[in-house]
Amino acid sequence: MTGAQAIDAVVFDYGGVLTTPVRDSVAAWQAADGIDPASFTRVLKAWLSRSAPPGTPIHRLEMGTLPLDEFDALLARELSTVDGRPINPVGLVSRLFAGLRPEPAMYALAEELRSLGIAVALLSNSWGNDYPRDRIDPLFDPVVISGEVGLRKPWAPIFELTLSRLGLPPHRVLFVDDAMANVEGARVVGLPALLHTDPATTRAELARLIPGLRPTAE
Repeated sequence: MTGAQAIDAVVFDYGGVLTTPVRDSVAAWQAADGIDPASFTRVLKAWLSRSAPPGTPIHRLEMGTLPLDEFDALLARELSTVDGRPINPVGLVSRLFAGLRPEPAMYALAEELRSLGIAVALLSNSWGNDYPRDRIDPLFDPVVISGEVGLRKPWAPIFELTLSRLGLPPHRVLFVDDAMANVEGARVVGLPALLHTDPATTRAELARLIPGLRPTAE
């Protein structure tokens, strides 16, 4: 993203943006459960890639139409371990995300944006996750969770719903996500969008667009 523009709201993804990187949690889970990383990559490609047909297990989980325990069982059947040990399906997704931790720098950024009069919102695809609602609900408005609204990123309707709840046109709303597919989906709807790689880079990029925002945290 280049050039200054008027931004009235910033919409943040949750996992991998307001938390530590998802890849780190996945790597820890694969090591602990002995998961063959190639088998997980294959499942993601089949169920989540742009070429995947609508209605895959991940799509249904994110939209809230597939119960988490059923998804755990489906995923366990598709995975393999490096040593041939069986995979326990109970709590599989919970173990996958167990390594996620809140990212204080990103919460601080959201709070600073609010102090500058910028609305902050949350837009997340849920894998049946538990969200820290006591922390996110007072800070973000609206909070849009895929499984609660029956829609998912990167499809346009969930961005359009978020915009309607903000009451803002897309060009005044910046979207921040750690997945390029979601960034591109937001851009299709007309939102300027930023691929998050780390808190410092995201803050610096936002500071170029939002007057009064410091490029580095104190």
